[in-house]
Order: sequence, then structure tokens, then C-alpha cells
Amino acid sequence: MRSLSFSTKRGSEIETVFDDLAALRIAVFRDYPYLYEGTIAYEKEYLKTYAQSERSFLFAVYEGPQMVGATTCIPLRDETADVRQPFETAGFETDAVFYFGESILLPAFRGQGLGHRFFDEREAHARSFGTYKTACFCSVERDENHPAKPPGYRPNDEFWTKRGYHKEPSLRSYMEWPDPGETVSTPKPMVYWVRSLQP
Repeated sequence: MRSLSFSTKRGSEIETVFDDLAALRIAVFRDYPYLYEGTIAYEKEYLKTYAQSERSFLFAVYEGPQMVGATTCIPLRDETADVRQPFETAGFETDAVFYFGESILLPAFRGQGLGHRFFDEREAHARSFGTYKTACFCSVERDENHPAKPPGYRPNDEFWTKRGYHKEPSLRSYMEWPDPGETVSTPKPMVYWVRSLQP
């Protein structure tokens, strides 16, 4: 394993690493299946949601001064309306749900157990308050025959299932962003995964 260091930030502290986190999100999410054509300005605006939440959390991985991995989480009630809406429609107690944001690593740092560490850190943070019953996150759904799908691509479904998460059919939404090479945002179907945070 490479020589790595770790950092945690909460609430408004997250704003101090906006530039690094935004650049990492753009680099990782450009790949399939997200195929996201992002900008630093848009990312920093999006990340303000996390800086404005007292209970938000960031766990970051560094090699030297470079952020090479990161994961975030936030109470669902503090998330944007488009993320809250599927849970509200399905009748979830939104004040008891913790939303897990990105879980991103540069390719050279994958396969070292950091994906599990990301979930461990977020789940521990959510449980530390003693009031949250459910953890959730969402993933994009792409057509099985999407032209940008790389040969041998394996989704993370098996990993997420082993972590105790399952797809919740009642929770679906659409989020918009431009694909690489495009200038216009188009809606992408998102499916939500959930698990209980209780013993």
C-alpha cells in the first residue's frame, strides 16, 4: 500500500478543501457510469450544501499534499430538495435518514480496502448521533448497452450488497448533468440503496 494519510472534517470545515474535493469529483465522475462533465464553479456551489450542515462529514485520503480519495455524508433533511423528494413521497421519516454522498478514489488507489473504510467512517459518524435509523445513497442507472461502457465493466452492486445495502424500488429520482463533450444537461435516472443503521 502506498503511504497515505487521512483527514476528517465536519460542517463548515469542509469548505476549506472545496477546491481539492471539487477537482477529485470531476476526475472520478468523468468515467463510466457517471460520465460527468463538471466544472469547479458548479462543484463548489453544490458543495455549499455540506458546508452549511452542522452534521455533515468528510473523510479524505491523501498521498502527500494530493487528495486522492474522499467520501461525504449529511443528514437527509439537510440535502437538496431533489434528493429528499423520493423519501418524502415514499413516506420515510426523513429526520431519521443519513444520506451518503460521493465515495471516490483515483484508480491507482483502488483495491486497497479504502471503499470499506469509507463506509465504516460514514456509518460510524451517522450512528454517533443516536437518532438515525437508515443510511442511503444513490447511483446512476445507465443502459446495459451504453456505448461508453468499458469492456469488462463490473458495477459495485455486489460490494454494496455485502455492506448490507439493497436497492429500494420505491426510491427513484432524476438528476441532470452534461455528459463529456456536451454543453447541455440531460436527466439521468438515479436509484437509491438503503440499509438499517440499527443493530
